[in-house]
Amino acid sequence: MKKKLEMLEELQEVDQQIDVLKGAQGALLAEMSGINQGVDAAREEIAANEATLAQLETEKSGLESTHAAELENIVRSETNMKEIKTNKEFQAVGREITAAKKQVSDLEESLLQKISQIDELSGTLAAKKNTCDELAENAAQRVAAKQAEIDAVQANIDAEIVRRENVTKGIPASLVKKFTILREQRRGQALAIARDGYCMGCNMHLPPQLYNNLYKHEELLTCPHCQRILILKLQQQ
Repeated sequence: MKKKLEMLEELQEVDQQIDVLKGAQGALLAEMSGINQGVDAAREEIAANEATLAQLETEKSGLESTHAAELENIVRSETNMKEIKTNKEFQAVGREITAAKKQVSDLEESLLQKISQIDELSGTLAAKKNTCDELAENAAQRVAAKQAEIDAVQANIDAEIVRRENVTKGIPASLVKKFTILREQRRGQALAIARDGYCMGCNMHLPPQLYNNLYKHEELLTCPHCQRILILKLQQQ
C-alpha cells in the first residue's frame, strides 16, 4: 500500500504540474488574443473611415451633378432672354437667373467644403493605414514569439501527460478513478498530508486510531472530514 500511496502522490504532483502549465498556457493565449484585438480595432477604425470617405465622395458627386445642372439652366435661361419680348417676362427670367447663380455659388461653397473634408480624411486615413501596417507587423512578431512560448509550454504538457500515463500504469484503474473523482471534487487536490494528528488538507483533527493506522500502511485511509486520501508525513526535526 505504501508503494501505491507514493505513486498516487506522484500522480497528484504530475496533475498539479499540468494544471500550472495549462494555466500559464491560457494566460499566454489571452495575451496573444489581446495583441490581435489591438490590430483588429485599428482595422475597424480604418474601415469606418473608409466608409465615411466613400459617403463624402458620393455627396460630392451629387453636388457636382446638381452644380452642372444649375449651370445648364442658367445658360438656357440666358439664351431664352434673347427671345423675350415683354419687360415683365424679362424681369421674371432675370430673377430666375439670379436665384440660380446664388444656388450655384452655394453649391460651389459646399463643394469646396466637401473637397476639404475629403482631403483631410484622406490624409488621416493614409496615416492610419501606415500606423496600422506597422502595428500589424509588430503584432505579427509578438504573436509569433507568444506562439513559440505556447508551443514550448504545450511540449511540457505533453511530456507530463506521458509521465502521467506511465504512473497510472502501476495503479489499479479503480484507484485512479477514485483519485480523479476526489481531485474534481476537492479543487485539484485528491491527496492530503497527515501530520501531528491533523489533515493538512482541511486542517481538521483526525481520529487518533485512524492516525495511528497510517503508520502501518496496510490500507488506503481517507480523512473523515474532507474525504481526501491521507499520506503520512512526519515533521522533520
